[in-house]
Amino acid sequence: MISKAISKIDLPLLGATFILLLSGFLALASSGGELFSRQAVWLIPTILMAVGLPLLNLKAILSYKWVIYGFYGFCLLLLIATHFLAPEISGARSWIQLGVFQIQPSEFMKAALILFFSSFFALRHVAIARLSIIVTSFVYFLIPSILVLMQPDLGTVLVFFGIWFGYLLLSEIRHKHLLVAFFIFILVGAIGWSFLLADYQKNRIAALFSPEVDPLGVNYNIIQSKIAIGSGGVFGKGFGQGTQAHLGFLPAAHTDFIFSTFVEEWGFLGGLLLIGAFMYLVYRLLILGRDSTNNFARFISLGTALMLMTHFIINLGSATGLLPVIGVGLPLVSYGGSNLLTVALLIGIVQGITEKRARA
Repeated sequence: MISKAISKIDLPLLGATFILLLSGFLALASSGGELFSRQAVWLIPTILMAVGLPLLNLKAILSYKWVIYGFYGFCLLLLIATHFLAPEISGARSWIQLGVFQIQPSEFMKAALILFFSSFFALRHVAIARLSIIVTSFVYFLIPSILVLMQPDLGTVLVFFGIWFGYLLLSEIRHKHLLVAFFIFILVGAIGWSFLLADYQKNRIAALFSPEVDPLGVNYNIIQSKIAIGSGGVFGKGFGQGTQAHLGFLPAAHTDFIFSTFVEEWGFLGGLLLIGAFMYLVYRLLILGRDSTNNFARFISLGTALMLMTHFIINLGSATGLLPVIGVGLPLVSYGGSNLLTVALLIGIVQGITEKRARA
């Protein structure tokens, strides 16, 4: 019985996960500040979720629709509570204070959307040609998105969209309905630009097309990020020697721009290792999803890969100036306990519900 449960653990998947965790902790430890100790508090529950959840009978637990709907509803309630209870930090109300801990409910909502859409599309992917299915799924995406935009947090909403739109693609949606879905997003985006986005968010998006404008203002972050990446060279400056982050030139050095912080100290080769570990993590999730015979398990694996890739593209795009700086961290690497728990939860669930033959 015990050996059967342990056989559910996917060592390649966990290996890539722990390499990314180690990379993040190295970046935090080099600063010598309290961020490392704060992040370390979340390490034990993160490992317990990634390793312990596969030992449970998750197939039976998640077969109850009320579990999935209840988790979605609970995360919605947390988002509503955030609007009233969260203190303003850096211009946003995104974190709820629980004693000495801070949680970010929008992170948990990502896992809730993946579980919900996996259940939703596993039963309806054949009927995806019906416009009502697309509209219904869009409503489930839109409700938490509006609550998060009110914080305001555009980056997280884009991740939500990446999850929802990715599920439409995975469900073999017809091209004409795909255009309808994209048109709906453009329409909502236009409304959000006019009424929901803050001025600084609009300026960051506009700055993408004018990288030379306002080097001490709207483009300051990305300029400093490029300096950090370039100054690392091939082998990096060494542990604790990154001047951009440690001297305060690089804002959000341990969240939005942690990739730049890491590359400055560990160089081009260190950056390649980090990217390679991330790509292998996503690849392993795709393999587990592809080889699963159960639609629900397949959708959870692929949905988790979608979320991670959306984070990865936005984060590295922001760090290199290819995308606007919109505040999306690098999963398992950036500072933030809520993200660690969310990713560990999904990785634990994926291992627990996919078939062993996918790991052979």
